[in-house]
Amino acid sequence: MPAALVIDAEVEDALRSGGPVVALESTIISHGLPRPDNLRIAREIERAVRDGGAVPATIAVVDGVVRVGLDDAALAFVATRPGVVKASVRDLAAVVASGGTGATTVAATAALAARAGIPVFATGGLGGVHRGASATWDESADLTTLSRTAILVVCAGAKSILDVAATLERLETLNVAVLGYRTDRFPGFYLADSGFPLHWRVDSPAEVATVLRARRELGLDGYGIVLANPISAEDELDPALHEQALRSGLAAADAAGVTGKDVTPFLLDWFHRETAGESLRANVALVLANARLAAEVAAASA
Repeated sequence: MPAALVIDAEVEDALRSGGPVVALESTIISHGLPRPDNLRIAREIERAVRDGGAVPATIAVVDGVVRVGLDDAALAFVATRPGVVKASVRDLAAVVASGGTGATTVAATAALAARAGIPVFATGGLGGVHRGASATWDESADLTTLSRTAILVVCAGAKSILDVAATLERLETLNVAVLGYRTDRFPGFYLADSGFPLHWRVDSPAEVATVLRARRELGLDGYGIVLANPISAEDELDPALHEQALRSGLAAADAAGVTGKDVTPFLLDWFHRETAGESLRANVALVLANARLAAEVAAASA
């Protein structure tokens, strides 16, 4: 690996021995969760991966070096340092060259995980096509990155602030397979059902591992796969409360002129305040569930 990319010793040992490893993004730590809870929750996410039988590899750029797997000091650094950049793939070279610190998005984490040889990645919600994209062309780099990256992303569907129908259409166009985990419906992040059906369903980590093996045997490793794991019924947000927060949040973002990569953190913070913390509770629950499932899939694949 180049000097700008360092793999943690525990992660490297697991990869060399063929053991299960799960990549984790760091944007959720620095931009997606409120302080000081973000550090505690980041540790809980890593613990969920270990409970599922795999080694966690949280990815971030720290002082100009891509770190694949963070020790607790580096995790705390990313969680508490002001001015941490939200880094997508396009930002990585500039952040590294400037000696900066950046938290990796879904796209950047997927690209770096694949570069390090980690085939499974857990996150909260997938980015996608934003509402009004027909006029703004606002689409997350998550989608195009998955179209050319050999990674399985375990998520609770696409973030509900997005145009879900358009996001699913783009995933289809980009040849990114979407598997529903024990569901025939595409999850809606805070909600178990976004209202859209899925074509493919798997019901166990072993079934997911079989799909990954078939993809490899067919020589289709250049394409990503989304494993959509719905939030549990007891953890999902009340649909009426969700709709109210979504409508008011979109209006507030528009009034404030919030665009591009700033929309998601703005709306997540808005949801947190407008739902009196219920959205944060749901967010944490779904991320922990995804981390545990990703670990079980990684173990079955290993």
